[in-house]
Amino acid sequence: MQFSEFKENDLSAIELIENEVHAYPWTRGNFLDSIKSNHTCLIMKLNDEIIGYTVIMFVLDECHLLNISIKKSMQKQGYGSHLLNEVIHRANLACSKTIYLEVRVSNRAAIRLYDKHGFNEMSIRKDYYRAKEGREDALLMGLVI
Repeated sequence: MQFSEFKENDLSAIELIENEVHAYPWTRGNFLDSIKSNHTCLIMKLNDEIIGYTVIMFVLDECHLLNISIKKSMQKQGYGSHLLNEVIHRANLACSKTIYLEVRVSNRAAIRLYDKHGFNEMSIRKDYYRAKEGREDALLMGLVI
């Protein structure tokens, strides 16, 4: 398993995963904006295949986890934990004090993953995400590192 910064030529593979795992996926433009904004955009490869990616943004002494995704066929095998550990490692290298993220309140699998890694529930962001019927709340979580 290897981690590296992703580039524009990786976006086709990333978009396939993004569209497979999210009801309301990021667009190519969202990913390009993150690259242009110098966010940390990482891919995780296994045997030269992109199986996951993350986008993180650093602001002062904070790390904001904007997107983290694992290919559907590779989920529930520990790869999400490996990718999240890399995020935590990068946050430590950047001297971040806290990692923040938002997650859909309905995304129990992701919440369990974040709980396992020591993230704590901080608050609810009402109507944060688009949903099939209106809006869905987000759980704001944080990890002090």
